[in-house]
Amino acid sequence: MTSLIDLRKFRLEKLKKLKKLGIDPYPPYSKKTCSNEEIHIKYPDYEGKEIAVSGRITSIRSHGGLVFVDLKDASGKIQVYIKEQNLVSPDRKKGQLGFLDIELLDTGDFLEAGGKVFKTKRGEISIEANYIKILTKTLRPLPDQWDGLKDKETRLRKRYIDTNINSEVFQRFIRRAKFWEAHREYFKKEGFLEINIPILENTPGGADANPFITHMDVLDQDFYLRISQELYLKRLIGGGYEKVYEIGPRFRNEGYSDEHLPEHIAMEFYWAYADWKKGMDFIISLFRYVAESVYNTGLFKTRGFEFDLSQEWETIEYSDILKKRFGINIFDTDLKEVKSALEKENAKIKKGITVNRAIDDLWKIARKEIRGPAMVIHEPKFLSPLAKTDPENDNLTLRFHPIIAGSELGNGFSELNDPQDQLKRFVEQQKMRDKGDKEAQFLDTDFVEMLEYGMPPTFGYGHSERVFWFLENVPAREGVPFPQLKKENDSDSRKILGL
Repeated sequence: MTSLIDLRKFRLEKLKKLKKLGIDPYPPYSKKTCSNEEIHIKYPDYEGKEIAVSGRITSIRSHGGLVFVDLKDASGKIQVYIKEQNLVSPDRKKGQLGFLDIELLDTGDFLEAGGKVFKTKRGEISIEANYIKILTKTLRPLPDQWDGLKDKETRLRKRYIDTNINSEVFQRFIRRAKFWEAHREYFKKEGFLEINIPILENTPGGADANPFITHMDVLDQDFYLRISQELYLKRLIGGGYEKVYEIGPRFRNEGYSDEHLPEHIAMEFYWAYADWKKGMDFIISLFRYVAESVYNTGLFKTRGFEFDLSQEWETIEYSDILKKRFGINIFDTDLKEVKSALEKENAKIKKGITVNRAIDDLWKIARKEIRGPAMVIHEPKFLSPLAKTDPENDNLTLRFHPIIAGSELGNGFSELNDPQDQLKRFVEQQKMRDKGDKEAQFLDTDFVEMLEYGMPPTFGYGHSERVFWFLENVPAREGVPFPQLKKENDSDSRKILGL
């Protein structure tokens, strides 16, 4: 097999020859008039007309005085039919190639071709070229010619190759874009405003997570990359807005898994004068709208489960499922009993674990058995520092999680707007943090001050692109275009580039 270094040398020689012909191998303009897909779909409208197509060369086939070139753009492929007699007088000033110059082209190069649309004798829609023009001379071939995509990590590092050669991966990120587009359509229909809020925060909050820390030189002060959009969006509710949301990145300095990435895209919205029950109906409708918009179905298979978002959603009490699964009353237990239950499940017990965290770990085990779609409701107050207390049971909060395929895919609740209660819960969380619980929430006095000025009854909810990963049935790193990876010492590339 020819090495990448040798293949690159061959292409560099062709690049020199193009330049000697007076051709710019990287011109700034293309006259592309339509997509390849449009020509196929609307062939009767295009037949016999002069057009210009552009794309990446995927194959070159010679048959005497004929050459067939397949060009691929984002919409699909089109065949370019090249006759020797049609390219006898190329205009070099316009970057045009003659018939004999085709040997200077390689698969992977970007080409423009102008000519009439017709069908070959075999019925293939094609362009009979009266000129061809190189748009980009590539120096490295795609991995059909060399072992350049040898393992999964290489695919993730060189995603621009992955999307070129794997059509399913290419289509996945189109669906990812449509996934968030459908959210925005739904919120617009419901009268919500998308308002951008800070990513750098003085005090991170809104979730139990370990934040990233950075430093702002101009203020000579440390800031945190946000772990949630919650507290600033609720400040907007306190500021008089009634329906607000944001879709954007958040950061949690925690481990990788098939369901978690330290950096990911998330959505949160807040709705004044709405409550958690109204919010549950809203979320079920949102899930169904997104599924139908992107996939045209509510039926999915993922993580060994099959579920249908269009069916009736089950409602499950948080404390009941733990009582049934482990025989524990979470409101009348101690660390010894909860740790014993974890040990029976062969669960890893963190050093210095608290009763609250241990109960949360039991919940993570129990939820793995829930197929869904379901709503788990009434999470205990000791795990819900920002949710309103259930007026019928002081131990519970007006909170829910959508559960699908054994995982928590969102978080919604009637928001706590009593400033004194909020302060008390923040102080309790800060004490836990001071004792070493890195996921406990920070004391945010500015947020408490906002509540003292007044925030109306509000429902809030958020979920991340984990929902998309589940609908796609892919692990987290396969569900984003460019996952964060440890930097590698690419000595081969440095050698090739002469560095």
